Amino acid sequence: MTVRVAIDYTAGAWQGAGIGRYTRELIRAVLIAAPVEYQFVLFYASGWPGQKPPYHADIAELVALRVGTRICAIPLPPRRLTQFWHRIKVPLRIEWLAGAIDIVHAPDFVLPPTRMPGIVTIHDLSYLVHPECAVPGVARYLTEAVPPSLARARAIFADSHSTKNDLINLLQIAPNRVEVVYAAVGQQFVPLNESVIAPIRAKYALPERFLLTGGTLEPRKNYVRLFEAYVKARQIVPDMPPIVVFGRKGWMFEDIIATPERLGISEWVRFIDFVHDKDLPALYNLAWGFVYPSIYEGFGLPPLEALACGTPTMVSNVSSLPEVVGTAALQVAPNDIDMMATQLVALTVDQTIRATLRTNGPKQATLFGWESAAQQVLQQYERLCAK
Repeated sequence: MTVRVAIDYTAGAWQGAGIGRYTRELIRAVLIAAPVEYQFVLFYASGWPGQKPPYHADIAELVALRVGTRICAIPLPPRRLTQFWHRIKVPLRIEWLAGAIDIVHAPDFVLPPTRMPGIVTIHDLSYLVHPECAVPGVARYLTEAVPPSLARARAIFADSHSTKNDLINLLQIAPNRVEVVYAAVGQQFVPLNESVIAPIRAKYALPERFLLTGGTLEPRKNYVRLFEAYVKARQIVPDMPPIVVFGRKGWMFEDIIATPERLGISEWVRFIDFVHDKDLPALYNLAWGFVYPSIYEGFGLPPLEALACGTPTMVSNVSSLPEVVGTAALQVAPNDIDMMATQLVALTVDQTIRATLRTNGPKQATLFGWESAAQQVLQQYERLCAK
C-alpha cells in the first residue's frame, strides 16, 4: 500500500537556526529510512515569484535523494503564508495544493489546513514560560495558532521531556498524546584535525584561542549576563580568551550589541553574524570552549553539537539543557553571574575538567541520533495509516 506524506518544509528552506536545522536533518533521515511504499511531497513557502529561500539547494538535494519525492512551492513568503492560513483563516487545504495525501507532518508548531491526519512538532513553549523574551506579535500568533493545531493533531512530537512537561502543565495536553522525539547531531560533528579546521579559522579571522557562543541574538539566550560574568572572570584570569558570538540578529538585540561597550570589553567580544551549517563543525572544533547560558530551551542543539566535536562546554541548568548534556558539560544557574564567572574560569584554565569534558562530550552526543528519530517518525506514520 502506498503511503503519501506531505511535509511542511518551510522552516528547513528559510531558517538557519535550530528549527531550520532540525527540519533539514530530520526530514533527510526520514527520506533515507522510509520503506519503498512511502511517497513524499515537500511543501514550503517559496517567497514571491523570482525569490529563492536560503536553503533552496538543500531542497533539490532531498528530491534527488529519494526517487519520487515531489516539491510543492507555494509562491508566498513564510510570513504571508502564515497570515493567509492562520490569521485570515483561508481554508485552503494543503491537499488541494499538494495533491492526494494520507498524512500531513508539520515540524514547526502549526498544522496547515487539512482534513488528513496530522502530526505537529512543538519545539518549546518559551512564549508562555518567558513571555518577556518573546516578540509580542510572534507570541500572540503562537498563542492563537498552537492550541487549535494541537487539538487537530493525531500525534504530537516534543523535542524533550522538558517540553512535554510544559505541554502537559501549561496547555493541559494529555501525556499519552505527546511523544518525545529528540533532535540529534549529524555525522559531520566530530573532532577534526588542524588541516580541516584551518581554512575556517582563516575565513572568519579567528584568534588562536576563543570562547564560542551562538544562537539568534535575543534576550532568551542570556548574552548580557554572559558578558557580565566574563568581566568578573577576567578579574580572576586577565588573559581569558575573547568571546566570539555567532548568530543573526533576532529581536530585542540592541542591548546585546551595546553591552560589551557598556562594560568596557568591546575588544574581547566579537559578533560574526550568520555561520553556514557546513562551517559549524570546524567552528566548534576551533573553540577553546563553548558556552550556552540560555534562560530556556526546548532542546538546545548547539551545545550537543559542541559536545560531539569534543569542545569543553558550559550550559545553564534549566529546562531541557541538563537532559541533553547529562554530566558531559559544566552547568550554571542562568541568573547567577558569580557562578557563571567561576565556571567560565574553570572551563578555560582547569586542565583536568577540560580533559574530562573532551572525553565525555562525544560519548554523550552518541545517545542522540537522527536515524533513531526518523524511526520514531516512521512508526507514527504507520500507526496513523493503520487507523
